[in-house]
Amino acid sequence: MKNKGKGGTIFIAGGMLLLAAALFLTGYNLYDEYRAGAAADHVLETLQQQIPEIPSDGTQTPEQAELPDYIVNPDMEMPTEEIEGNDYIGVLEIPTLEISLPVMSSWSYPKLKLAPCRYSGSTYTGNLVIAAHNYRTHFGPIKNLTVGAQVTYTDVKGRCFSYEVAVVEVLESTAIQDMTSEKWDLTLFTCTYGGENRVAVRCVAADEGK
Repeated sequence: MKNKGKGGTIFIAGGMLLLAAALFLTGYNLYDEYRAGAAADHVLETLQQQIPEIPSDGTQTPEQAELPDYIVNPDMEMPTEEIEGNDYIGVLEIPTLEISLPVMSSWSYPKLKLAPCRYSGSTYTGNLVIAAHNYRTHFGPIKNLTVGAQVTYTDVKGRCFSYEVAVVEVLESTAIQDMTSEKWDLTLFTCTYGGENRVAVRCVAADEGK
């Protein structure tokens, strides 16, 4: 009887340890998500102050009226703005999800903890791929996008590019070639919860989607 009681105590203690570990992990994930959202908001505010505003009434400065470099040379490097030691290429906005996020010029796992990152391609060549964590404050909600939803990207020179969602699909994590397919003008992707697959939102330039 004593051995049974001792075994039960050990079992309960083990269960409590597992519960405590699960609560700690949940709390850490929530904190990490909050921290990532705050970091992106801070950079976004700074970046938006640095991006020149192009008048909506069509009037332009002589410099803005000139043919943009990216049209003359689509293969040019995307211009960047440095903020706190990191280079950013612009701002991504998804109105239906109330998402507005800065985009880093290159990706790494540490950078993804701060903001979405360019994975490959360029807006100018029509094959930009942007990756982000599935934080609710980053790309977690993109799985809810529907065909026709509007997406805009504004580079650090103030040039705005409009897109429409064409396809939302789930790919295997190893399908790198499919992920970076140049068939799409813009691809946004993130991990599914658990990290087994990738959610990919495929977009086409707005004038092509009509």
